[in-house]
Amino acid sequence: MSILLVGAQGQVGQELQQTLVRLAPTYGPLVALGRAQLDLTDLDAIASKVSAIQPALIVNAAAYTAVDKAESERALAFKLNAEAPGALAKAAAECNAALMHISTDYVFSGQAASPWLETDETNPLSVYGQSKLAGEVAIRSVLAQHIILRTAWVYGVYGKGNFVKTMLRLGKERSQLGVVADQIGSPTWAYDIAHTLTQLSEKVEHSPGTYHFTNSGTASWHEFAVAIFEEARSLGIPLAVETVNPITTADYPTPAKRPPYSVLNCQKVANLLGHDAPNWRQSLKKMLQQYMQVIS
Repeated sequence: MSILLVGAQGQVGQELQQTLVRLAPTYGPLVALGRAQLDLTDLDAIASKVSAIQPALIVNAAAYTAVDKAESERALAFKLNAEAPGALAKAAAECNAALMHISTDYVFSGQAASPWLETDETNPLSVYGQSKLAGEVAIRSVLAQHIILRTAWVYGVYGKGNFVKTMLRLGKERSQLGVVADQIGSPTWAYDIAHTLTQLSEKVEHSPGTYHFTNSGTASWHEFAVAIFEEARSLGIPLAVETVNPITTADYPTPAKRPPYSVLNCQKVANLLGHDAPNWRQSLKKMLQQYMQVIS
């Protein structure tokens, strides 16, 4: 009996290392594996590692997340986001384990006027979104005891690159920035994702399936950036930025197409857990407070 965490060094994975240990009375001790301990491009290695550990629960926080780079690295994106989750699901089935897996709002086209439901038709615009959708399909095809948690606009204290850290860096370097204002979503703290997955672990046996989870409330990337700078200044973080200009997606072309409307309907998971998610602005403030403690 144990919990196997894959992708332990990512921004959600590092938060999960702190929350999953609470499940030890139910599932046993936590085995946390990063890239150095498990190469997810080696499907045979995945099978042998899971067989050796014999976990009761597998939590997959690993993914290929370089959205633009995926357009030119399709094979690698599909290996990590589709084939590896499928291999984890197959290995889980063979040792009678449950699997929890993180997916994305990018499985949708973004062409909607109301928040996306779990049952809405998927139509990803990018290789990244296509690979993540293929991962969902691979899991569902071989393992009944699973929870797929779709989330969006993830940022956190840990890990290398995310929007909050990028804005803080640019905000120290430049007096003026342009940020896209015609893409709408829900900024989501990795800490809140980790806590939600940990709570859902108790539900996977009786309520498996696909769920949406983000922090509550919505914002454009421009509004998110403005909020980051406001909260950072309130905490005494020095910034050079004076003006944040709203720009359009067309003003900032990227290799991968982004969904213009990424708001997810999270009522299903709220009903299951008995509470709503924290507001994104509230979680942003808490994240920045923790970030200041980490870098000080």
